[in-house]
Amino acid sequence: MQRIVLSPRADWRSKVEALGLVYHTTDGKPYWNESAYYRFTSRQIDEIEAATNALHAMCLEAAQHVIDHDRFAELGVPAAAIDAIKASWEAEPPSLYGRFDLAYDGVSPPKMLEYNADTPTSLVEAAVVQWRWLEERFPSADQFNSIWEGLVEKWTELKTGGYLLGSPVHFTHVKSTEDLMTVTLLRDTAQEAGLITQGIHIHEIGWDKNARRFVDMRNQPIRTIFKLYPWEWLIAETFGQYALATYSQVQWIEPIWKLLLSSKGILPILWELYPNHPNLLEAHLGRSREMRYYVKKPLFSREGANVTIKDDTGLTRSEGNYGEEGYVFQALAAIPNFDGNRPVLGSWVIDGAARGMGVRESDGPITDNLSRFVPHLFE
Repeated sequence: MQRIVLSPRADWRSKVEALGLVYHTTDGKPYWNESAYYRFTSRQIDEIEAATNALHAMCLEAAQHVIDHDRFAELGVPAAAIDAIKASWEAEPPSLYGRFDLAYDGVSPPKMLEYNADTPTSLVEAAVVQWRWLEERFPSADQFNSIWEGLVEKWTELKTGGYLLGSPVHFTHVKSTEDLMTVTLLRDTAQEAGLITQGIHIHEIGWDKNARRFVDMRNQPIRTIFKLYPWEWLIAETFGQYALATYSQVQWIEPIWKLLLSSKGILPILWELYPNHPNLLEAHLGRSREMRYYVKKPLFSREGANVTIKDDTGLTRSEGNYGEEGYVFQALAAIPNFDGNRPVLGSWVIDGAARGMGVRESDGPITDNLSRFVPHLFE
């Protein structure tokens, strides 16, 4: 695993914008950073793929354990959501995608930092933009990236297998450029599979109190909907009670059982079920006295907010508005440092299988909304 410095393409901005990455710069600094790339060997890619598949399988076992042993409270799951989670788990509704964040140095086994199982982003840059960069700059090399193909295959299976409740398939998100482009990519893959799609902002979804159903702006019923909106937010809102009460009438993608995996409370469960597993870091709901260096994370959070890191330099904290549900303590991972650049791998799971990855690097120990996306290849 190497970080290679090179000159960016002269017209990189217009090229990535044409692919949908219009948010390529943050606060005057490139978010998309092609002044470097990460080079892996095929053996390392095989190791990342195998670790991702193993971790996903373990997470499913951990979710079953939580349900069987009624450990929802440890994950910060509201009591009102438990019945819907159980029903969703038993019904096995469609689940599309997720992203593991992994610490990896190319030598030691990849370590799971967390599982973004409900609303992962950085999809446009991972699935499309870095692939086009590879085709132009290194056409003879390869990349761990069949994300687009995996999404089309899954949508095709859902369409031809009759697994979707109705047409069109609605796609919803908040008014955010990044979320819009993420959902646009997902709609494109669904349309390539032959599905009819309809976009709607989350605040535009209506509730027909007479028919007791959700409706779109044309007052048409919503039967199948992809939501780029976290379950913990949705069920906390006024209309969340209706989403829970009518769960069997609407096909939510991702399904509500994914809340179990997106909660960082799943990390101590995994360590309990698979102690000392090479792809796991020690984790507990409270700090273990033996854990000298650690990361304190909220059960639910976004973009590295409200994280505390204890290492040999002292404490590093990030600000934010999360943590009300509680925290977990995870052993500090060994993130490699390439001249001040600290990469974290985002390994994508499509339909339960590893299909590609992206690399985000930070100047500091916490990956946040200013962390850069850097392309990769392998030889």
